[in-house]
Amino acid sequence: MGNNGRCSYLLTVSNRGPVEHRRSESGVIEGVPGQGGLATALRVAAQFEPTVWLSSPMTPIDRLIAEKDAGVSSPGCGSHFVSTDPAAYDLFYSRFSNEILWFLQHGLPLPEKIDAEAAMTAWTDGYEPVNRAFADAVVDEIDGGNVRAVMFHDYHFYLTPALVRAVRPAVYLQHFIHIPWPTAESWGQLEASVVQSICKGLLGNDSLVFQTTASARNFLATCAAVLGNKVSVEEGSVRRDGRRTRVWSNGISVDPNELATAMTTPEFSRFRWDLREAPGRKTIVRVDRLDITKNVVRGFEAYRLLLDQHPELRERVSFLALLVPSRSDIESYRDYQEESHAIANRINREFGTHHWKPINLIFENNRIQALAAMSLYDVLLVNPIADGMNLVAKEGPMVNSHDGVLVLSRQAGAYDSLGKAALGIDPGDVDGTAAALYQALTMPAVERHDRATHLRALIRAHDLKSWFRFLLKDIDGHIPQSVAPAKTFSAA
Repeated sequence: MGNNGRCSYLLTVSNRGPVEHRRSESGVIEGVPGQGGLATALRVAAQFEPTVWLSSPMTPIDRLIAEKDAGVSSPGCGSHFVSTDPAAYDLFYSRFSNEILWFLQHGLPLPEKIDAEAAMTAWTDGYEPVNRAFADAVVDEIDGGNVRAVMFHDYHFYLTPALVRAVRPAVYLQHFIHIPWPTAESWGQLEASVVQSICKGLLGNDSLVFQTTASARNFLATCAAVLGNKVSVEEGSVRRDGRRTRVWSNGISVDPNELATAMTTPEFSRFRWDLREAPGRKTIVRVDRLDITKNVVRGFEAYRLLLDQHPELRERVSFLALLVPSRSDIESYRDYQEESHAIANRINREFGTHHWKPINLIFENNRIQALAAMSLYDVLLVNPIADGMNLVAKEGPMVNSHDGVLVLSRQAGAYDSLGKAALGIDPGDVDGTAAALYQALTMPAVERHDRATHLRALIRAHDLKSWFRFLLKDIDGHIPQSVAPAKTFSAA
């Protein structure tokens, strides 16, 4: 307990929060769980530690709540919305975060419409002011409560830690980045001053955590390249202005208990029954947001090549693809959605029969349905061009009951921990992916069982609770026992 009588808590900062609000047909405001893998994971993690959550409003009702104009004062669950100017938020989220940082950090070329002037406008009029607004909200929460530590999440808030540090130097700041951090050379697509500000912002943290060791090393190299002799890069840390930021990796995972509970629901059983294949027919499954980085088109191309090279598999294997709509406000995403549907339709026309549809494509966001589909796979295809982690690669083996084989991109963060039990592929190699699918489909039963058992053991060895415990251990091992003067704290 603090001297204000409130229990100490973690202050979690992310763009999406645990609850989104809508108005029912009867006019009642109701909250539903926030969408996305990050929101799901953090909602589970927050069950183990008192937590207050700062996030952006996602729906019109959220925005009314943020402005205290909806008849209710709080979204509940210890959560608060941070209201920002809609035009600034659009530049922050749609343009700089999703069209610049997301593309750059996943090794994709920036959209053609994003020239240097457009990028700077998104930065100065969107990313910077929204990060300042969140920094102000964090400081207000620190001043009004008993914050044990602040945990930032993801690429939306690279500037916020340094802004908070400047005015509240004694607070403990930890930042977990869920997407890949690319090489220093990749950041050359942005103005040097922007990249310097990003690195300086992140160095406001005491602890900076990435999904993989490779991303942590790339960040250290980026600091050395863009900040030069202004920083000293040591093994696993960066020293700047008398402070030290630890840089390490701790890949996020899944909660086996939460998945086991989901599997007991009537909805899961119903979807599993509806999605089952005909007796004797094997199933390839993929579950992805329809994001360019997920490499859906090449996955379909590999399946087409498989059917072409191995006609004996026709009518003996089907592809069940559950794709979640994503960022349809971005032109390149709309184009990719059309391309993905088009190739699926071509494959169905080329190979389909009256009794067999090669690809069954389901285009909606339904997590229970996705889990039910993964419980049925003989092969799970996860082939992203680049991915921070990819929780599907961990959810699938935990719910699967067919001794299914995981075909996994070596560029997915999950490959670091699961590669020994998966079939690794180069996401750009369509021929190699088709060969891996064939190997998985024809693998002896004993090997399938051994691989599936090994996958589950690896996931249980570092599940979501373990991930969260490592973050808490980091905080507990370094946070001052009492509020110390800024100079003393900074040198800790």
